[in-house]
Amino acid sequence: MDEAKRLEENGTPVLNLNIGNPAPFGFLTPEGVARAVAQNLGSSQGYVDAKGITSARQAIQREADRIGIPHVELDDIYVGNGVSELIVMSMQGLLNTGDEVLVPTPDYPLWSAAIRLAGGVPVHYRCDEAADWQPDMTDLRAKTSSRTVAVVVINPNNPTGAVYTRELLEVMLGWARQHSLIVLADEIYSKITYDDADFIPCGSIDENVLVLTFDGLSKTYRAAGFRTGWMIISGPKHLARDYIDGLNVLAAMRLCSNVPTQHGIEVALNGYQSIYALTSVEGEFCQQRDAAWEALCEIDGIQCVKPKGALYLFPKIDVSKFNILDDEQFVFDLLHEKRILIVQGTAFNYPEPDHFRIVFLPAKDELTFAISQLGEFLSGYKQIQR
Repeated sequence: MDEAKRLEENGTPVLNLNIGNPAPFGFLTPEGVARAVAQNLGSSQGYVDAKGITSARQAIQREADRIGIPHVELDDIYVGNGVSELIVMSMQGLLNTGDEVLVPTPDYPLWSAAIRLAGGVPVHYRCDEAADWQPDMTDLRAKTSSRTVAVVVINPNNPTGAVYTRELLEVMLGWARQHSLIVLADEIYSKITYDDADFIPCGSIDENVLVLTFDGLSKTYRAAGFRTGWMIISGPKHLARDYIDGLNVLAAMRLCSNVPTQHGIEVALNGYQSIYALTSVEGEFCQQRDAAWEALCEIDGIQCVKPKGALYLFPKIDVSKFNILDDEQFVFDLLHEKRILIVQGTAFNYPEPDHFRIVFLPAKDELTFAISQLGEFLSGYKQIQR
């Protein structure tokens, strides 16, 4: 990213396929949501309740009920400066030094970073590429220890685009219940699914498991810059009073989250869900996914599981064909030769240097051209170790 920024500052355009940021590709916040924020600027100049304004939390409470998360009260809801802040806060309140948290590999790397920042140890359980990137329960069970306190579930998944089946989630929640684990459900892409994929909220599965559900405006409502997300606590809350007290203290310490954009939550959740037009068979997200996936699969030395959710593809490279031992160098070399920025798979705590993540937000023509440039780059690429 630093090198791409340097190139851009020197006048060299770079196609940034490294981050799920809808706005630069023309996918803008719904007008009603933006208008609600603008109209409430005058009343947003002071601190509000540390957990968020009432209207926003009431809308989130209704949404929780709609998707089947039972018994959610206003006090169970925390609005934050994006899901990122709430992930860090949830780990700071939970972990003692040396506590272990099960995290999928590949992962959204903020989870591993937040766990380490709080003194914990991320333990990565495998997701199986041969099974459409569903979590490998045998591996997850084997990596559960007496130090394990929680398991992270990222569904729909970043970076693979997997959408987990109900059967798999029921097994995961059953394991969590059996071992008294907290389930940390990262569901920021909950409404971004394709084809016949059926998103199942973790909080709707087992009332006897403590679940923290994370969602927000960034992706579904194309409002990444608003930095507005929420966390819902569900399940046997009476068993987690100390933890919840800690979360309340941490929320109060930052006084409150960004107030103006909280006014967009009610309109977003209660209004027309424009995301479904984008994810339908004729929608731009779906069309761009299909075009990118087909173009990648045409490249000799690349194979890719077709994603059923989110905004990314996670292709596999034939590393022996290209002599790739360092996937970060591969990304760096591609940036320099073709001015295209992607992310290496090891950045997502994947153990082998044989994957990369690419965002499919650009228009189809731009996307397929970029992938053709990737194919041209690979056609003559043999990695030289530096």
